[in-house]
Amino acid sequence: MAAADDLSFDPWDPAFVADPYPAYAELRERGRVIYYEPTGQWLVPGHADVSALLRERRLGRTYQHRFTHEEFGRTAPPAEQEPFHTLNDHGMLDLEPPDHTRIRRLVSKAFTPRTVERLKPYVHRLADELVDGLVRAGGGDLLSDVAEPLPVAVIAEMLGIPEADRGPLRPWSADICGMYELNPSQETAAKAVRASVEFTAYLRELIAERRKEPGDDLVSGLIAAHDEGDRLTEQEMISTAVLLLNAGHEATVNATVNGWWALFRNPEQLAVLRADHSLVPSAVEELMRYDTPLQLFERWVLDDIEIDGVTVPRGAEIAMLFGSANHDPAVFAEPERLDLTRADNPHISFSAGIHYCIGAPLARIELAASMTALLERAPTLAPAAEPRRKPNFVIRGLEGLAVTL
Repeated sequence: MAAADDLSFDPWDPAFVADPYPAYAELRERGRVIYYEPTGQWLVPGHADVSALLRERRLGRTYQHRFTHEEFGRTAPPAEQEPFHTLNDHGMLDLEPPDHTRIRRLVSKAFTPRTVERLKPYVHRLADELVDGLVRAGGGDLLSDVAEPLPVAVIAEMLGIPEADRGPLRPWSADICGMYELNPSQETAAKAVRASVEFTAYLRELIAERRKEPGDDLVSGLIAAHDEGDRLTEQEMISTAVLLLNAGHEATVNATVNGWWALFRNPEQLAVLRADHSLVPSAVEELMRYDTPLQLFERWVLDDIEIDGVTVPRGAEIAMLFGSANHDPAVFAEPERLDLTRADNPHISFSAGIHYCIGAPLARIELAASMTALLERAPTLAPAAEPRRKPNFVIRGLEGLAVTL
């Protein structure tokens, strides 16, 4: 059994967080599955294994559909964290069949390709307006001026959250997502609980309003969605709305700033893109691969599983390293090279299997819209300073990205 003790994999080391990709190469050399004592997880760094395990039904995002905490050898979360876990555990990302199947089917009735396609003009108009503001100011912070407001506004528009109510959405999301980092602190948990309580209370009121006066929005659609007598419970609606908001902008915000910082560090590739805007779709895919916004995704082992001759026992937790899988030379030629024309690009930044990101089509539209607007309206965009990276490992992003024109 391989161990990670003497490797440079260290999610709390700022140097590792700044550039985890060399450490991933070490992990892939070491083996297909490596036990990591500090988090009690089995790390899986290879693309083929991550891709297969995302579809493996002996693994689950939860175990509570089959086992109690005690039966599974785990301790129940502290009672004071209950508001966060109630919110989190009723969202389809953290459920397994049959609940996951039922909820995803019902959500899909409201979150249709037509709904997403109908948003395209709004997304492009908003991207143009945000970039025009950046240009008028002669520069600014790409994160707070463009990357953040675009997907937050889009998903809020989809959900039917009035503009006047949108201020707390990003802070609530940031506080809740803090719990997805490895070994979160008590302070992180307290922030997540407070945000969960406030966000839940807000959505309960919004759902009550939409029950009285339905609109042409996703919350109204979730209320109306039913299939063979099945409906979403109110908690499932609340958890789904929070999941769609959090997942619907966190990755897009970070993919935008990570992507532009990668372009600034690879000026020859940026020049290629500026010369040919038709490369935007493949550029979006390559930038998602090159600096992955979600670096790690976890699964519980529901039944013993063998990986490369190593038995990972029931009750263990597997950490699939998306960032490592997206740099696996067995799948990607010269993975450390940014290549916006890369044709064969089976990155797993949107996951795979039954938990494949339901919002992937919308994320692609948003990323392409902001990139196109910046290429067309700010053709001389350049970094104004070296950005500071967020200390987080799992959700990878920048504190900001100062730009000039």
